[in-house]
Amino acid sequence: MGNNMASSTISIQRPDDWHVHFRDGEMLTTVVPFTATRFARAIVMPNLDPPITTIRSAKAYRERILMALPKNSNFIPLMTCYLTDDADIDEIIEGYRTGVFSAVKFYPAGATTNSSYGVTELKNVFSAFERMQEVGMPLLVHGEVTDPEVDVFDREVVYIERVLKLIIDAFPELKIVMEHITTKDAVDFIRARSLEAPGRIGATITAHHLMINRTDIFRGGIRPHLYCLPIAKREGHRLALREAATSGQSPFFLGTDTAPHAKTIKESSCGCAGIFSAPTALEMYAQVFDEENALDKLEAFASINGPIFYGLDVNQSEIKLHRTARFCPETIETSNGEELHVFGGGKTLVWKVL
Repeated sequence: MGNNMASSTISIQRPDDWHVHFRDGEMLTTVVPFTATRFARAIVMPNLDPPITTIRSAKAYRERILMALPKNSNFIPLMTCYLTDDADIDEIIEGYRTGVFSAVKFYPAGATTNSSYGVTELKNVFSAFERMQEVGMPLLVHGEVTDPEVDVFDREVVYIERVLKLIIDAFPELKIVMEHITTKDAVDFIRARSLEAPGRIGATITAHHLMINRTDIFRGGIRPHLYCLPIAKREGHRLALREAATSGQSPFFLGTDTAPHAKTIKESSCGCAGIFSAPTALEMYAQVFDEENALDKLEAFASINGPIFYGLDVNQSEIKLHRTARFCPETIETSNGEELHVFGGGKTLVWKVL
């Protein structure tokens, strides 16, 4: 990092976002520039409706993303394939070998937005895991069980016990990212397993899970724009996530899980899960690392650990952040008039991307 921790301006290698939802259509056109101006690359989630399951659909989606980039942007979208019970594994492997797919996303059916196409039984995709293990293709997991009898706050912990341990034991060479972890249990599990098999398992951590706990969702009333899946947990879990992220340790890296939804849908009688953080996430990560006296570890978390896990080069360009007050508008508007609520919007941010 170019400057010491006491400085009001820091320089880091340009970061990547290893978990992004761009949606499609007018929404995509509106949100892509926020990610592209801050990050060099991003892992793009495939949960459109219908989902991205073929080389052809991934290429077409990638072109729509590229069309939405700001002028002269060199941002690179890294496409993923949505895993289904009847996935064409030959198609998936061909997509990986030809550079179309960077990873496979495993949603348990019903886990989150547009996950109805997801996997219904683990055994249905064991053959896919076997082939992925052979070629080194990463598996990205939404780490929650969907059993309605499991409390929503326990679904990540139960997933580790029932699903993730089974996958790791059955496929010890498979590269796995547990995305958007929310519990101390996940932190401890990832740490322990990464010591046993370095470079085989990693975890992304969002800015919002570093900043809010479950009480915040109900502070002064229901806060629908703080509702996401996995849902925020107790304060002790939030503190464990902050310790993990700011440790600089290699299994933990940046993934915003920015997930835009129209404000009217979020504020409906059955609001959907997702927090739109692309306009503010990098600044909020900097704030967290600043508060934890760990600005010297921000570059590892944001810019180095992710590329190393994925076997990619670290970005050579740099980005600067300045510690200065900046008011963030509460909402932004798409070209067709839909409002998107911004995480941290309506408040003054401590850091600003230069």
